[in-house]
Amino acid sequence: MGHTPPTQQKVTWVGYLAFFITIIFFSGLFGKSTEWWRVFDFTVLNGSFGQVNNAGDSVVSFRGTGGTGAKDGFLFALELAPSVILSLGIISITEGLGGLRAAQQLMTPILRPLLGIPGMCSLALIANLQNTDAAAGMTKELAAEGVINEQERAVFATFQTSGSALLTNYFSSGAALFAFITVPVILPLAVVLVFKFVGANMLRLWIAHIENRTVRGAGNDNASA
Repeated sequence: MGHTPPTQQKVTWVGYLAFFITIIFFSGLFGKSTEWWRVFDFTVLNGSFGQVNNAGDSVVSFRGTGGTGAKDGFLFALELAPSVILSLGIISITEGLGGLRAAQQLMTPILRPLLGIPGMCSLALIANLQNTDAAAGMTKELAAEGVINEQERAVFATFQTSGSALLTNYFSSGAALFAFITVPVILPLAVVLVFKFVGANMLRLWIAHIENRTVRGAGNDNASA
């Protein structure tokens, strides 16, 4: 993430193009494709670990089964590393091309009213629909660079943890129920997405209430003094 305020530099067409390509990359649009352009999808490039079991046995990854304690935790963290490293690398490229400045200009008027966060969070928001770890790593970088404050980070984290990796989980695990549901397939997906915003705004309202109460308390203390 850059250290220069994004609004101080002019956004060129290259920046807008980089922003839209990155959106497509994290959106999962090409994830199910069998053509060459599937390489423009995050989950495809992220790939998967190989299996260590023999043919015919139950599927077991390098992490194995039944692990406990610090050793199992280390292997779990090792599983997360590739997606976080890849996502941050893509974001660094996007930033270098001016894509984050384009995100700031285009998405702030949308995300400010909806979630109270700046437009530079838009790529992490989109990534959260497909991959939990990538979005978390990107959000950590936004907070470390001071792009979002503690309150905005809390609201954004609430949005992410509710129905995280929505598209990936819904169209993989949730696909088993598609034959039984009596409503259009897109409707449950829309409900979960809407309530991600509802949950985040409930915390946003609570934070505003606490801040207002703190300000009023400080005002009363000053008046008493």
